[in-house]
Order: sequence, then C-alpha cells, then structure tokens
Amino acid sequence: MADNNLRAGWKVWRFDQMAESIGERADPTPEDSELYVGLEHMDTDSLRVRRWGSKTDLIGQKLKMRNGDILFARRNAYLKRVAIAPHDGLFSAHGMILRAKQGVVLPEFLPLFMQSDLFMDRAIQISVGSMSPTINWKALAVQEFALPPMEEQRRIADAMEAIDEQTESLLLVHDRTAELFRSLLDSMWHECPKHKIGSLVSEGVLEPPQDGNHGEKHPKASDYVTSGIPFVMASDLHHGAVDFIGCKKIPEEIALNLRIGFAKRGDVLLSHKGTVGCVALLDDMQADFAMLTPQVTYYRSRDESRLLRKWLYFAFQTPEFQRLLERYGKQSTRSYVGITTQRELSVPFPDRLSQEQFVQELEELEGVLSSALARKEKTLQLRRSLLQTALTI
Repeated sequence: MADNNLRAGWKVWRFDQMAESIGERADPTPEDSELYVGLEHMDTDSLRVRRWGSKTDLIGQKLKMRNGDILFARRNAYLKRVAIAPHDGLFSAHGMILRAKQGVVLPEFLPLFMQSDLFMDRAIQISVGSMSPTINWKALAVQEFALPPMEEQRRIADAMEAIDEQTESLLLVHDRTAELFRSLLDSMWHECPKHKIGSLVSEGVLEPPQDGNHGEKHPKASDYVTSGIPFVMASDLHHGAVDFIGCKKIPEEIALNLRIGFAKRGDVLLSHKGTVGCVALLDDMQADFAMLTPQVTYYRSRDESRLLRKWLYFAFQTPEFQRLLERYGKQSTRSYVGITTQRELSVPFPDRLSQEQFVQELEELEGVLSSALARKEKTLQLRRSLLQTALTI
C-alpha cells in the first residue's frame, strides 16, 4: 500500500507496530472462575463485556488480562468479537490480549479500528483451520493497515463513544423492561390455577397439539425452493415470531402431500426437539399455511372465549413452564419433549378476564422490548456505517 495513495496525514503501519500481544499466562485457581472472561461472554459489535464467570473450575492455562486491555476472539473471527477487559483476571486461551503502542494509535481508537470491516475482513482471510478458524499472532503481526493521524483518531473515538452511550441507554431500557416482563410472567404462573394441556384438549378448549413428524415423506434439502411454503424449524423461532425470510421453503405440492404439521395463522408454536422451549406466534404469514418440522409443535385455541391464543403464547414463556420443558427434555440423549409428554405438562389457566388483563400488560412490555431492540439495531447500523466511512482511504 503506497503512502501517496493515502489521505493527507495517514500512514501505513504493520499491526505489530500498532499493538503488542500480551502472552502472560497463569494456571487458574478456583477463585479465578468468578472473574473469568471467555469468548462466550463477548458480543458482536460491542466493546463492553456485560457478563463473566465460570460455573465450573477452569482447566488449563489462561491469559492474564488487566483492566482496560483489548480482548480479541481469535477463534471464529467471523463473529467479530472485540471487547475491553472489565477488570483484572483471566481470559480465554482461545483469545488474544492486545495493548496499543504509544505514538502510533490511541488506546481508545485501536479497539474501534479492530471492529471495522477493514480489520475484520483481513483477520478472517488469515484465519487457519476449517472447524474453528483461528488467527495466529505471527500472521496478524505482519499485516499492514493505514491509520489516520492522532487528531482524527481522537475525533472518531469521541463520535463512537457518543453512539456507544446511546446504545448503552437503549440496552438499559431493554434490560429493565425485560426484568418487569419476567416478573409479570412469574406472577402469571404463581397466581393462576394450573391445568394440564391434555385436560384442556379433553375439555374442548385446545385442539390436539401436533408437530411435523413426516416419517419417510420428510422433505429433503434437494426439495427446498426460494419461494414456497415455509418449512419451520426450531432455529426459525426468534423473539416470539417466525423468521419467514430465513426459513427453508418447500413447494406447495410437496407440502400438501404430507400428512400432518399444517400450522395456520394464529397458531402458537413451541420447539420441542434439539432446541427446546422457543415460542412464537404464527402471524404476518403470506402463505395460506406453514409446514412444521419434527422439531416444532403447533397449539391452536379451539375456544377463544375460554383461552386466548396470546395467553398461551405468554404461558409457554413463564419461567416455571420453561423449567418443566428443560427437565423433561433432559430425559433423552438429545433434548426432546414429545407430544405425549407435552400433554402432561401444566399451564396457568385462569378466567377470561384475568387472561385479558395479563395479556394487555405483557403486550405493552413486549412492545417496549421490540422498540428498544429495533432502535439499538438502527444505532449499531449507523455506528458501522460511520466507522466504515471514517476509515475509508
């Protein structure tokens, strides 16, 4: 990269001229588990570590981190995880600890630079290994990057800090609302009488729940099409809705040839195999129906005057019901709660008026949660865009 192709004041540096790799290691003690930071504690697009600690004693040597160090997840770099160490302690040996070199890059600017597409794309290119691609320091050290002058680094860092403060405010709103939401779900369980799902079916309140167990007729990957009937898997249930854009599709003629698993608009979906306990309301669907896989069960209210579908949607999210699912799911090698077992599970089932009151409050909180997440995503998109523009040569 020739200097005469750069913007005024910019200069090309090798990465080892920008940062030093801190390789100090330590054998963990039981006390170290409490403050340990692993790769699983790092989030994409966030420099802040919000959680830490290991429930089990740590095994094998770990890296020693200091408060303010840059933590880089060198394994699976495509997840783009860079963070600032929240305290002194131990960090995963599958990561890398870096410190900015004075006179070349500001300590506040380096982690921002490492979050950029410019840096991450290069990091992904030099990763080695197929199962869990990993970056080696020797390969990263010789990579060359163009950096703006110190004054411009400061301006970029200040602008990003303001955006990050806004993101943190939105996350705080989300977290406090989520706490209220969980508390209300907890009250819903403990204050209301319980009925077994099988009893609700027998009383004509619920249609018999059904999954998409298609046996020999189960659609194959070669049957998938770009446009067709949604073929809903457990992984397609996100934030209470079905990801119709990302989910697989099958031709209508193949779907109609299947025996069971036809889900309709308004059904409540519950994942019960592999990933157990995801809940979604089947709405905003362009197709006339969705086809379920063996991982997902539909629940359909037969009598809305006695059981609101939205009530069932929230009842499945209550902490106690989720614990029941988890307990029964662990009774097989792969997490699985079959239809017969599901009928034995209890759900809160009060009178219609109580259902309406709880649902109204929960819907309001759910709206705040959705709004906060949407605003946070827009803020992150703005941040990515501004960072990309600022670092374009």
